[in-house]
Amino acid sequence: MLHQGEEEIVELLARSDQRAIALIYDKYGAALYGVVFKICQQDEAIAQDALQEGLVNVWKNASNYDSSKGRLFTWILNICRNKALDRYRQMKRKSEIQTNTDNVSAFEKNAKTALNTDVIGLKEEVNKLPEEQRILVELAYLQGFTQSQIAEKLNIPLGTIKTRVRTAIMALRKVYVE
Repeated sequence: MLHQGEEEIVELLARSDQRAIALIYDKYGAALYGVVFKICQQDEAIAQDALQEGLVNVWKNASNYDSSKGRLFTWILNICRNKALDRYRQMKRKSEIQTNTDNVSAFEKNAKTALNTDVIGLKEEVNKLPEEQRILVELAYLQGFTQSQIAEKLNIPLGTIKTRVRTAIMALRKVYVE
């Protein structure tokens, strides 16, 4: 079931109309960037690259979207989140290998750039969630853990993790999408 505005985006994607990406960015860009930025340890350049690559993947894989399996926003968010996780892991491997201390200190300064989550109010809305949901959202979407890793880390059954995350995402959707 498509929600307001999603139908037009899906139709434009199906026709390979470039306006689809502009609409996606206008409608979801701030929320997507906030998640990607946090996963990329607040490195603006990497976050911007990850978001761009994620949106390119959305464009290339538009035919794979199935509205019966979930919301368009969730599908796009997962693609961008996965791209950010890939970029973060690449960045982390490079920083572990790096031996030049001048470059390391420059990297650390860039990594400390603060995210202004007040712009989209994401942090405030996440903090309003019940603690059991808030912790899971922070681990999954803001720190980049998979649901399996969270289940192992917190010693909670995977099904419970999935249910709580889904409930939290539905609550956040009401704030940002409707």
